[in-house]
Amino acid sequence: MRKGVMRPGHVQLRVLDVEEALKHYRDLLGLIEVDRDDQGRVYLKAWTEVDKFSVVLNPSDRPGMDFMGFKCLNEETLDNLKNDLVEFGCQVQEIPVGELKGCGRRVRFDAPTGHTFELFATKEQTGKWGLSNVNPEAWPMDLKGMKATRFDHCLLYGDDLDNTLTLFCEVLGFDLAEQVLDENNQRAAQFLTASMKAHDIAFIKHPEKDKFHHASFYLDTWEEVLKAADLISMTDTSLDIGPTRHGLTHGQTIYFFDPSGNRSEVFCGGDYHYPDHEPVTWTTEKLGKAIFYHDRQLNERFLTALT
Repeated sequence: MRKGVMRPGHVQLRVLDVEEALKHYRDLLGLIEVDRDDQGRVYLKAWTEVDKFSVVLNPSDRPGMDFMGFKCLNEETLDNLKNDLVEFGCQVQEIPVGELKGCGRRVRFDAPTGHTFELFATKEQTGKWGLSNVNPEAWPMDLKGMKATRFDHCLLYGDDLDNTLTLFCEVLGFDLAEQVLDENNQRAAQFLTASMKAHDIAFIKHPEKDKFHHASFYLDTWEEVLKAADLISMTDTSLDIGPTRHGLTHGQTIYFFDPSGNRSEVFCGGDYHYPDHEPVTWTTEKLGKAIFYHDRQLNERFLTALT
């Protein structure tokens, strides 16, 4: 049952060198730098996003994800969900208005996998980059690099998938769109959506808590994914794997690393999900095909390179 979480709102990533990171997120991925703050954080957005920002780069001595935020329908929804999170047993903290520039108050909570998430309802809306809401052109002419259209999802690794599934589905109103089951019928992976997308957040079973696999950005076409592969080679960016297709979600994809070692994905296509759809299930015996549909072989670095 949907409870008013609309979509991913932002992700804050730790980077070792902000200016080097900007070569990746701004110049290569094509996100637009929109602001900086007195903590040294840099704010970026993709060109179709109406909110002020969706990616925050936080200077740090180690890579990884600080938190991921989801946008709620309104402030009343945020209050209701905060109460539900407390009742579920999460450690909940209210972050004041303006701690992230242009963002309203945020409700921060921990998931059983050890990851930190946030909910918010209010963020300054600056509109699509370079386009009007009245008679808009097809796209802005000053875009860079891969021209990513939106921050789409994160894939995270952690230990307690069952209680995390309960948290996201029963408390926050997500649906289980796709899953991987092992030989004992235990869930090894879960892909969760608050929308019609194949997933807004995904988790893989892993013995350690709070591990980050990748942040993903959407492109419109397979041709743009192939162009992204060209740009990765042109800039000598560290490639993980692709271009290829997933079996899970059927998205067409390529993975690569930022200078700090955080993995990025750009992809196009993918399945859709309605609330009345049954979860799609893969089994671990077909895991190679589930992850890399074409060559059907697991890539050890893809499974183990985490931040």
